[in-house]
Amino acid sequence: MTQPEFEITKAATFDAAHFLPDGGPKGSPYTRMHGHSFRVEATVRGRAQAPVGWVEDLAALDGALKAVAASLDHGLLNEVAGLESPTLENICLYFADKLKPRFPGLCRVVLSRPTIGESCALSLS
Repeated sequence: MTQPEFEITKAATFDAAHFLPDGGPKGSPYTRMHGHSFRVEATVRGRAQAPVGWVEDLAALDGALKAVAASLDHGLLNEVAGLESPTLENICLYFADKLKPRFPGLCRVVLSRPTIGESCALSLS
């Protein structure tokens, strides 16, 4: 029997302001500064590792994810290097870049704005 693969997921929230930079849709409200409440989920895939029998320490994933979220909380995303154009897609990539070195099994980042029913999912190999 082959070893099963599992996926573990942790979530964090943050609130931040942003706007689409010049070049966004002309006359769009997205070009004006505004804020959102965000929810981000990070998923790590792998085989259960001995001796504990887990894919990864969920507390470590939780701490790392919350640290990245906290660094963006109550800030202007456009001022963060790599988020000059803070689309959902770019914010997903930002989280992936920050988490992947510590969690090589990172396979998915989902960013949502629950109050307006929008989300974006980044699948990593």
